[in-house]
Amino acid sequence: MKLHQTRANENENLNAVNFSEALLAPSSAYGGLYAPLKLPKLDDEFFAQAQELNYEQIALEIIKKFEFDVKNDVFEKALKRYLKFDKPNEPVQIRKIGENLYINELYHGPTRAFKDMALQPFGVILSELAKNKGENYLIMCATSGDTGPATLETFSDVPNIKVVCLYPKDGTSEVQRLQMINASAKNLKVIGIEGNFDDAQRALKTLLASENFKTALKELGVSLSAANSVNFGRILFQIIYHVYAYVYLLKTGILNAQESFDIIVPSGNFGNALGAYYAKKMGAKIDKIKIVSNANNILTEFFTTGVYDLRGKTLVKTISPAMDILISSNVERLLFDKFGAVRTKELMQNLSQNGFYSLNSSELEELKKDFEADFCSDEECEEIIKEQASKGVIIDPHTATCFKMSSNLTRPNVITSTAHWVKFAPSMFKACKNEELKDERLGLEALAKEFSDIVPESIKSLFSSQAVHTDIAKQDEIEEKILNWIKR
Repeated sequence: MKLHQTRANENENLNAVNFSEALLAPSSAYGGLYAPLKLPKLDDEFFAQAQELNYEQIALEIIKKFEFDVKNDVFEKALKRYLKFDKPNEPVQIRKIGENLYINELYHGPTRAFKDMALQPFGVILSELAKNKGENYLIMCATSGDTGPATLETFSDVPNIKVVCLYPKDGTSEVQRLQMINASAKNLKVIGIEGNFDDAQRALKTLLASENFKTALKELGVSLSAANSVNFGRILFQIIYHVYAYVYLLKTGILNAQESFDIIVPSGNFGNALGAYYAKKMGAKIDKIKIVSNANNILTEFFTTGVYDLRGKTLVKTISPAMDILISSNVERLLFDKFGAVRTKELMQNLSQNGFYSLNSSELEELKKDFEADFCSDEECEEIIKEQASKGVIIDPHTATCFKMSSNLTRPNVITSTAHWVKFAPSMFKACKNEELKDERLGLEALAKEFSDIVPESIKSLFSSQAVHTDIAKQDEIEEKILNWIKR
């Protein structure tokens, strides 16, 4: 299977590339992305057999169906990264928390966030491709809090790879920031930027598309790629855990083969929700994908009105910082799948030039077949955290937003839980105790004791580690800082 450009002109043949090419060079024509034209199908026989397999085995069977140009033994090696998770054969853990309500915990990896589910295997594949080509690569990522630590961890001390991570200097939790600035491997560079995540993502996309930057890197013997979900390699692994949720519901008898379920996703850059959409198209019996935003509720507006409108909007800082995003990159792949490359180019150009785009009524109805959307304020989020904690369900602020769409359920709903609560101690402390946290390390210990939980050693040690990365840059300084670092 090949991947195709998401933007095109009328009567233009779509450029198609192999999976390996899209991983190593993820930007496509006219500033677009790469995405599949069609997806492999998972039939009843697959789902019957999958109930006898563990997560790693299910993942490999799904990947084989894509028939990508990367050899199966590379994927097998990549999936072994799940051995580093809390439960090696069960990297994701699903449990019931209410009537018709289940939670899919995706944060049991090294950095305690769902990004590990994709970035741990992704890192192996990309480094294997670089090694086989005998080339050196700069992997760039922009982060709102979780992609950065996960990217740095998976590529730490990997040969042929250097990593630059851009993060908004005041736009992540303290634990997320410490995970990044304490990363000590010599092949890693972390830069705090003046601005928010949208600014960081804009800087990333600009550099990925810059011929001058790529030429400068080539002169240094380095090629350019990205670890954000603009890279389809990330999306591939995000499809799998949504398919696995369906297999789990079948295996446990919660669903029979004729019944469907809903998935509730806290969404910022839309990669997680896109994975659920692709899983549905492939055959998992997902009825609605419920998108939940925080106060930056541009996706709620889009899926309700069909208008994606940046005009007059400024990013709001919330207690769920990984969702503090206004430009959700992966919506483009949804537009491409629904309406084709020509319409996608038209819409995305309108967003770039005019700050908005509008779907027509039939296009909006097409989206509503698969999606519903709502948003959750910080105040509501705090109330949900406190209420669930009183029931023994400990959730982080991003997961908490999902409960906004979890009432009066007529069929099973699976909440996609994206991060461990320890990454957001101040917000947890305020929600549960209604007071400000003065010492995050002591606060974590106090909450863990109250929750009958533990603070992972990898998180505890952050507070006594020496900061390695102290660079703060304005937008126009980023390229020079990166090139100077590579030249050293």
